[in-house]
Amino acid sequence: MQTLSGLELESFILRKRGASWDNMPLPGFTIDDIDDELVKKFKGLAVNKGRIDKSVLLESKEDLMEKLRLTNAGCYTNAAMLLFSKNPDKWQLGAYTKIGFFETDADLRYQDEIHGSILEQIDKIIEVLHLKYMKAIISYEGIQRIERYFVPDDALREALLNALCHKQYESCTPIQISVYEDRLYIANCGKLPENWTVENLMSKHASKPYNPAIANALYLAGFIESWGRGIEKICQACEEDGSPAPVYTVHPGDIMIRFTASKDRVLRIFADKVTDRVTDRVTDRVTESEQELLTLLIEDPAYTYVTLAKKLGVSRKTVSLKIKSLKGKGILQRIGSDTKGYWKINNE
Repeated sequence: MQTLSGLELESFILRKRGASWDNMPLPGFTIDDIDDELVKKFKGLAVNKGRIDKSVLLESKEDLMEKLRLTNAGCYTNAAMLLFSKNPDKWQLGAYTKIGFFETDADLRYQDEIHGSILEQIDKIIEVLHLKYMKAIISYEGIQRIERYFVPDDALREALLNALCHKQYESCTPIQISVYEDRLYIANCGKLPENWTVENLMSKHASKPYNPAIANALYLAGFIESWGRGIEKICQACEEDGSPAPVYTVHPGDIMIRFTASKDRVLRIFADKVTDRVTDRVTDRVTESEQELLTLLIEDPAYTYVTLAKKLGVSRKTVSLKIKSLKGKGILQRIGSDTKGYWKINNE
């Protein structure tokens, strides 16, 4: 027999009453705390998705909150606060997402926190992950630049939405995203529906959101579907991308998803392999400083003269002379225009 206490007991009692934490009233949270720009953003998304009639564009904030069932006992609810407040942290501890880059499990290199409404967090999280935490493998089809991260965009977005939608916000614990060179974890304080296992989660199942009011708003805005297909869409995106299937782990207090990179998506392994091949074939024809430049162009063939100069700590003129030398040796060539092209290393 399992003994419930604290958070689990509170959640159990609410469920038995047919209630949920996100639908509980939040005294003190008023219409003035609901941000006009977030309301405008939500209306635009929902109307464009066709899930709300365009007449909603003319409705007041008060009417919209009623239509979304974000009021209870004369108060606005926790869901209203998480969705439409610019600063949910003021009302609920841990209503943010924490991201860290780890060299090893014990070696945290740097970290960020993403705050704000649920409606804003998703795009902010992906932007920070792509700009700072995940390095894309760059390739070209003709002169079209192709960027491929080791977690497919659709899978990453769906996994983040699942975490934001199903989190136990009353735990006061932020969503935690741990990024490594070759894997990414999303850990979320949450629980599976009663009597569910990981097998239920990974197979076709009905939609049973932990936060139904939040899920309804995210559905209307077009962020999620209402059929419990989130896990299926994540796995499908990974399969279509040629990436390993994600792995779910359910702990007593949280649910974690792990994405693992295929070998050709780990930038440092990939770059080292190509650098070794380049070195083996051209090392007798290039100087050490030219090899440094080639290594950067393996990292990103679209680097400009200015970027190369900055990364190498030399002048643009020096970079120009190195490139001229490498082109003269038949090692480097320019594909496409100066503004939209890229560098190709001839290492045969």
